[in-house]
Amino acid sequence: MNVLFLTLFNFQTLSDRNIYTDLLREFVKDGHYVYAVSPVERKEKKKTHLIKEDHATILRLRTGNMQKTNIVEKGISTLTVDTLFKAGINKYFKDVKFDLILYSTPPITLVETIKYVKKRDHAFTYLLLKDIFPQNAVDVGMLSTTGVKGVLYNYFRAKEKELYQISDKIGCMSEKNKEYVLIHNPEIMESRVEVCPNSFDVIDKSVDPETRNAIREKYEIPLDKKVFIYGGNLGKPQCIPFIIACLRKCSRMEDVMFLIIGNGTEYGTLEKYVRENPGNVKLLRFLPKEEYDTLVGACDVGMIFLDYRFTIPNFPSRLLSYMQAKIPVLAATDVNTDIRQVIVEGGFGWWCESRSTGAFYKTVKQILEEGTEGMAEKEWAYLCDHYSTAISYEIIKKSIQ
Repeated sequence: MNVLFLTLFNFQTLSDRNIYTDLLREFVKDGHYVYAVSPVERKEKKKTHLIKEDHATILRLRTGNMQKTNIVEKGISTLTVDTLFKAGINKYFKDVKFDLILYSTPPITLVETIKYVKKRDHAFTYLLLKDIFPQNAVDVGMLSTTGVKGVLYNYFRAKEKELYQISDKIGCMSEKNKEYVLIHNPEIMESRVEVCPNSFDVIDKSVDPETRNAIREKYEIPLDKKVFIYGGNLGKPQCIPFIIACLRKCSRMEDVMFLIIGNGTEYGTLEKYVRENPGNVKLLRFLPKEEYDTLVGACDVGMIFLDYRFTIPNFPSRLLSYMQAKIPVLAATDVNTDIRQVIVEGGFGWWCESRSTGAFYKTVKQILEEGTEGMAEKEWAYLCDHYSTAISYEIIKKSIQ
């Protein structure tokens, strides 16, 4: 079977470790050939090129800038990427007949490319729904359903509905995700929607005491404090003002340190706070993946933040990184995501709503008092049972059959 994977995720090899390449390797393991289209943004100053691997070909397609740029440039680039993807496939993969088209959101703007290949090759289309746009942008005030922004909303909403329509199957991240899609898009038959969760290759990323001490000393992280780590995007969805308010509320906790690693549109805001309020917070912009994974394993609790205004049920993939490292999770989120049920009922985490710094402070105190004994085993078992790429692959395979 020839598999075409379309994504805005930037990668150069199937050997990378992330939710997409881990899943694609499952197809390769089962004897299928993978073709992928991944963008090379203009700021990288590289031309379109092919990368060939064993049972895989990756088309690195030159596009406009879409990540870490201003909203106007991002908008224009996102709107034109569909035309570029279609042209790239026509040029580089014109002689390949695809059996399966696999694609993720974001974006929702690859509709014409998917329709073209589906019609040309009679391919099965499978959507990995990782983001519900444009409603997520409405929730945090970036778009509106009325006025000038309403024009954009209506355009993107029409694109979203068209994407759902041309997808033979829609794989959602969680049960709440699935429920939301069906409730707000009643024209979709329930049989076309299923749960296909974020997943990783199940690899033990926990660290031994010697490695823990060495990596903490390298980054000047105290050995005698409980370290709460956040790693990932620092943008509007994470509600940086709330994170800063929580850090300020917990600033006098002498036995705790907060470590934040990431990048995004709101990094500067957080950087300014840390610079003006040195204390029990450390901020790092970027680390190589292996180094980051080791540092996560050397911490005590992983943090997840989502804006309390979200009506869509997000399910951040960074949860899996914490689970691989066998550190329990503190999630401060909206009430609509079911990440709360997973970590609390799974016995490896705590939850509070992301609109009360007092609730966050009390939860941190609760963690310090209760400790984390026995959570690592429960967390590892939950990861193996629910979030292995082998499970996600079998779900997709069954849908095609």
